[in-house]
Amino acid sequence: MPAPWRICCNKKSKTKNGKAETDIMADTSGKIQMKKEITLLNGVSLIVGNMIGSGIFVSPRGVLMYSASYGLSLVIWALGGMFSLIGALCYAELGASIVKSGGSYAYILEAFGAFVAFIRLWSSFLIIEPTTQAVIAITFGNYIVQPIFPHCEPPYDAVRLIAAACICSLTFINCVNVKWGTRVQDVFTYAKVMALILVIAVGLYKIGKGETENLRAPFQGSATNPGMIALALYSALFSYSGWDTLNYVTEEIQNPDRNLPLSIAISMPIVTVIYLLTNIAYYVVLDMTALLTSDAVAVTFGSETLSYAKWIIPIAVAMSCYSGLNSSIIAASRLFYVGAREGHLPDSLSLIHVKRFTPVPALLFNGLITLLYLLVEDVFLLINYYCFNYWLFVGLSIAGLIYLRYTQPHRPRPIKLNLFFPIVYCLCSLFLVIVPLYSDTINSLIGVGIALSGIPAYYLGVYLPFEKRPKCLQWLSATTTKYVQMLFYCALSDLDIDMECTAAKSK
Repeated sequence: MPAPWRICCNKKSKTKNGKAETDIMADTSGKIQMKKEITLLNGVSLIVGNMIGSGIFVSPRGVLMYSASYGLSLVIWALGGMFSLIGALCYAELGASIVKSGGSYAYILEAFGAFVAFIRLWSSFLIIEPTTQAVIAITFGNYIVQPIFPHCEPPYDAVRLIAAACICSLTFINCVNVKWGTRVQDVFTYAKVMALILVIAVGLYKIGKGETENLRAPFQGSATNPGMIALALYSALFSYSGWDTLNYVTEEIQNPDRNLPLSIAISMPIVTVIYLLTNIAYYVVLDMTALLTSDAVAVTFGSETLSYAKWIIPIAVAMSCYSGLNSSIIAASRLFYVGAREGHLPDSLSLIHVKRFTPVPALLFNGLITLLYLLVEDVFLLINYYCFNYWLFVGLSIAGLIYLRYTQPHRPRPIKLNLFFPIVYCLCSLFLVIVPLYSDTINSLIGVGIALSGIPAYYLGVYLPFEKRPKCLQWLSATTTKYVQMLFYCALSDLDIDMECTAAKSK
């Protein structure tokens, strides 16, 4: 027997000739499913826009602090780019062979089953996605308000209200049309790349004039302690995070077999080169003391070099935050949509708008959770809780690639890497899991506790058969889904209906 909400989503009505047909509340000459509207260029913008966040403008000092020299820091930035490229190529194989949105959640589900995938989803829902988005939005608010209060701390309430407005505006844009979201992403990604090109051009101009005093002994004083070098690499890799963004929207990519790997292959070298050249520009202009003490390195750089045009940098940081938040909202909403479609989140989140073909409930849910996190005064502290979880689940995804090679050897794989690369990545991911346990044990253990808190939720909401779940949960699920469907003009996608039919036949 289908759950009550599924009856609501697939009501039968009588036509004039007396035949029954499914009422999906819309004129459906085409299928009700997410449209393939993300092009190759959109894909590149999503990856580049999410990877190049506010970090390269605000605080690229972590790598320099632990490496203790300009030369070694640049080597570590290059190694971080190469390592991230290997991970991204592994995700390209996974995305081309498992053509599902949801990123690592979908791959872990395919390889290791529902429980591990649910814990990954629970961590994202409870800490990773809302914390990341809240921090980006607050950074955006800070850089919008700062020019009005140049000599004092920006008002707390003003920053939070602007951050909330940023989240609401991007949620609305992505609810209205997928194309609107990708156009915003394209425009703001171009803008922040142009700002970084300006920084790079100033640095190259200084080098051309022979102002290279800071680079004359680039490796002098380099760290030799393996622990310090490991922490420097960890900082660099965190700056490269975001290369998996496109894997969260695989079902919406035009020709994913071609465009997914090609987007990754184009984006990763672009970001690596930009990071290297931007840091070289910083090193030419600013000495190590200025770099390590500045709260906003790019703003300090602009004040030193751009004179009356120094206002460009704060605006560039704000645009970078807006672009990064937009790509994060797109990815997170698809993660929650796919999780609900698999029965791991409330059913109402698996509905899409019948005319605009956007996951409106999932987008609004993501926006609401992020707004709630803005109420946490020290939301930046929450970032410390999920470093361990982030690298654990990325490593599990790549381990899933190796596992599926042996359990499903005949699975179609348009892209097939040499196993050397995923094995190396898994070993390095193990290192990245151990680093936060060593350097930040308490916060890492709190992150583990947050992930394991999903076990009772899994038992009640997923493991128990529907009829054995608490009656209050059944009623709440059915009622919420019914009114969400009516309020937001949503229905099941055709993929969901097909999955339900297949499940019913298998029983």
